[in-house]
Amino acid sequence: MTGATSALQQAPRIAVLGAGHVGPVIARVAVEAGYQVAIAASGDPEQIALITQVLVPGADPRWAADAVQGSDIVVLAIPLHKFAGVDPSLVAGKVVVDTMNYWPPVDGVQEMFEDRRYGSSEIVQRRLPRSSIVKTLNHIGYHELDDDRRPAGSPERRALGVAGDDPGAVDVVGDVIERIGYDTVRLEGLRAGRLLEPGGPVFGASLRRSAFEQAVGAKAA
Repeated sequence: MTGATSALQQAPRIAVLGAGHVGPVIARVAVEAGYQVAIAASGDPEQIALITQVLVPGADPRWAADAVQGSDIVVLAIPLHKFAGVDPSLVAGKVVVDTMNYWPPVDGVQEMFEDRRYGSSEIVQRRLPRSSIVKTLNHIGYHELDDDRRPAGSPERRALGVAGDDPGAVDVVGDVIERIGYDTVRLEGLRAGRLLEPGGPVFGASLRRSAFEQAVGAKAA
């Protein structure tokens, strides 16, 4: 277990970076699952105080640096074209959940992500070498993330994939996915996170655990 995960003995504190469409939904489902959550945009937290109060009651709007400093898990819920502006030192030593997608028709061509030897989260990891990157929550729409939650054991419970190279970080994030209302399917390393990307076999697909495992297993074979 790396330094990013060795201190997580209790329920992790979560910082969500991004207050657009995705970030507030992730923050809300985490708060409702019992997590302590801070949310930050790119500027003054007063600018998102009202939206936080309305959409994410219970979350704490903060400056990004303060939100990250007080957290164990940092969720990157920003548009991918803004990733180049993220200071690697900001999230050093943290478990970082990458919810971003490289989707040129939407974001345009991003030179940083054009190296096809790597999945987008592998590129994120290369740029944030002192963080433990875990890819998840990128292959479900933000409306669905709120609506599709089900209790453990429900026959309608949807599965989500979790991919990373740090097993401890994957376990921590996998537990969060379970607690917010989804079954966790662990993939074999961050490279396998490509299966979760746009065009992959489970992107945007609502699948139960067995069907999800079958879909990613068939593609990886």
